[in-house]
Amino acid sequence: MAAVAETYSARNPDTVHTDVLSRARESCYKARDAFYACVEKESSKKPTEIGSVGLLYPSECKKSRAEYENRCRASWVKHFDRQYCRNKTLRRLLDDKDSKRGPLTLPQPSTFKTPS
Repeated sequence: MAAVAETYSARNPDTVHTDVLSRARESCYKARDAFYACVEKESSKKPTEIGSVGLLYPSECKKSRAEYENRCRASWVKHFDRQYCRNKTLRRLLDDKDSKRGPLTLPQPSTFKTPS
């Protein structure tokens, strides 16, 4: 991997990658937030589209997804999708209304008396 990075930087030693500058990052973050807001808003609809890392989203969010992928680096999109899926899973586990939640019950000492 280091050889790839060296080769890439050697080919473009004076190139400034504008997609990592502050203004471009802000644009990426706004597009990302708009996409995930759409996913949350349309969460009642069946997800039919597939993003990176297996993220499923409804077709109503296709336009904002395209904008998001256009404004952000592919590696960033993949990272944010992973982060969103991980946070969604964690939220689902924490919000689970199952018997797993609630006060911890410890085993009680036996109430039977030993025969004398």
